[in-house]
Amino acid sequence: MRHRVKKKKFDRTKEQRLALYRSLARSLILEERIETTTERAKAVRSFVERLVTLAKKGDLASRRRALALLPDKEAVRKLFDDIAPRFEDRNGGYTRVIKLPFRRKGDGAEMAILEWVE
Repeated sequence: MRHRVKKKKFDRTKEQRLALYRSLARSLILEERIETTTERAKAVRSFVERLVTLAKKGDLASRRRALALLPDKEAVRKLFDDIAPRFEDRNGGYTRVIKLPFRRKGDGAEMAILEWVE
């Protein structure tokens, strides 16, 4: 039973799941819009929103915590300098998931676009 289980496991170990989240978060930060499966988009959304909340604080400790979660200096720099100032007056809900009408060929997974809210 899945009572009180909050996250998807994606049939991966903890390390593999963290690597997936880091990769998707890095792509979203650098490209500002990614296309992935709906389940992955919903799962990485909370990871990315936590990073934006850290970036809104803007102090050195937050930057180091962001680097620990997302070890890519270029992505963290863009997150702190470009993306976080956009959401200064917003309390959460920094991303949106838009479901696409067609399904992926092969496994038939539902696809979605994950992007920043303007």
